[in-house]
Parts: sequence; structure tokens; C-alpha cells
Amino acid sequence: MKHVFTRYPLDLLLCILVSVLILPLVFFRVDQTLRVLFGLPFILFIPGYILIFVLFPMRKTEKGIDGIERIALSFGLSIAVVPLIGLILNFTPWGIRLEPILLSLFGFIIIVGLLGWYRWTNTNPSERLTISLTISMPKSGNRIDRLLTIILGVAIIVAIAALMYVIIAPKTGEKFTEFYLLNTERRADDYPKNLTRGEEASVIIGIVNHEYRPILYTVEVWLINQTTVYDNTTQNNETVYNHAWFMDSITVMLNYTAVDIEAAWEPQFEYNYTFSISQKGEDLKLAFLLFTTPKDDFYNNIDYKDIIAENIMDAYREIHLYVTVS
Repeated sequence: MKHVFTRYPLDLLLCILVSVLILPLVFFRVDQTLRVLFGLPFILFIPGYILIFVLFPMRKTEKGIDGIERIALSFGLSIAVVPLIGLILNFTPWGIRLEPILLSLFGFIIIVGLLGWYRWTNTNPSERLTISLTISMPKSGNRIDRLLTIILGVAIIVAIAALMYVIIAPKTGEKFTEFYLLNTERRADDYPKNLTRGEEASVIIGIVNHEYRPILYTVEVWLINQTTVYDNTTQNNETVYNHAWFMDSITVMLNYTAVDIEAAWEPQFEYNYTFSISQKGEDLKLAFLLFTTPKDDFYNNIDYKDIIAENIMDAYREIHLYVTVS
């Protein structure tokens, strides 16, 4: 059975339909698999294909091109058109963001697609590019053809299943933890610097788990009196720890949080930490050490200067402030 679509350009209609479907998939953040399946042709194939369709709305003739040339040029022109649209957007108030790029490509496809439809309807019907669908079964007596048909069908199913697995299967990206410090106004500056003995000050400690597994985090707060000296032997600056006092410990279990670059950033765990310092000194180092494995217990008012260097080295992340206490 053979059916030829002569009343309308089926290929152009499918390109426009895919372009229309991609809008709700992106704006309503539908499953990523569907967005990838529709998004790849939307970016890498459809813009070039409809542009080729406008230039060559006729089938293979002296004025037309064959299917292989049409497909190859579609990919090539798409790779040229999409960056050009992005370059133009870069000089507009909207900039290069998801929504402007998506809507600009959609507008380009619709406008050029309608122009291609117009050119197709004004082309001689005998020369129009048409899509035909042929469905036939091998003769019952031809076992070889029947076997080849079955093998081909199985191969297509396996290929589609493999493609879906690659798209759907979770991909392990970079494993990391966000560890940050903010002031009480949620800014990463203007931290407490000059304090008096016993004066209370506050900071916000933040942690976000992107390690692809639940983790029991421990944050240790240390007050360190250190100096930097020049070693003539190694010809390098070295840190000398004069005193190190343990101040506090914070423990929290956090589940894995996926990185979503399209969504607005949100904190996972934040702790409003209030502290006071009883030791006097200039440029004392207030260190916040993050650990992902259990640590030994420490006690206040004990000088741990002999082990603080090793403890800092064992920390997964480290943030510090310098404070002067009078």
C-alpha cells in the first residue's frame, strides 16, 4: 500500500508541529527526556530544513536536490542559523537566555515555514517535493525476505530502546558540595571584623549537597592564632600555629540535591550561627571546617595548636574570616 501526500507538505507540517510542542515542554518543565527528544531536532535540524525547503520546494529535478543533500544541508544550515540568532540576541535587551532563544527560534521556524508553504503551493504540482508512505509485506513464500524484515524490525526496536536508555538513564555529573558563609543580611561581604571580648556576632553557614548520596556533614568552628614566617631552607612562606581553640560543632544529614541550571538557586541548609570570642588578639582566624566523615570530639578552652594543621588538611572544605578582638 502506497500513499502520497500531495495536498500539503507533510515534512514541513511535522517540523512546525514539533516546534509548537517544544514550547509547553520547556516552559512547564516537563520530563527532561521529552525535552531532549524534541529539543535536539528543534535546534540541530528543523531551522536548516525549513530554510532549505524555502529555497528548494521541489523534488529532485534540474532545479531541486535529492534527499541526502537536503538532510545534510539541513544540519549544516541549522548549525549556522542558531548561533547567528544567538549573536543577534546578544545585542538586544533580552540577551542570550533560554526563553529569548526559544521564542526567537520558534518565530524563525514559523515565519520561514509559512514562506516555504507558500512557495510549495505555488510550485508546479508535478515538481513539488512530496512525501510518500509505502507499507508492504513480503510474500508468504519468500522466507528470506520475511527473515530480513523481522531482523530489521528487531534492530530498529533495539536502537530505539538504546537511545531511550541513554537519554533517560541518570548521568552522574561532577560531585561537589556548596559550602558558603553569609552575613546576617545574606551577603557575601561585610562580615564581623572588629569585636570586643564577649561581644556576640552572627554569620549564616550554608551547605548544599551535590554528592549524589546522603551525607552526614559536620562543621567545626575554630579560633586560630597564626603567623606566617619565611623559611630560608625551603624559600617558602610557612604558617606557624601559635594557638588553636575549638569553639563549636554543627552536624546535619543532607540528602542529595540535583543541580538545575534552569531553575533559580535555592539553599538547602542554612544555620544562623552566633558566637562570641573570649581571647584577645589581632587578625585571629575564625575557621569553619566542613567534614563528610565523623570526627573526634574536641573540648573548649584547650589549645589544639599541635593538631590543627592536620585537622585543616583533613577537612573537605574550609572557609575562614579574620577578626580582631580587643
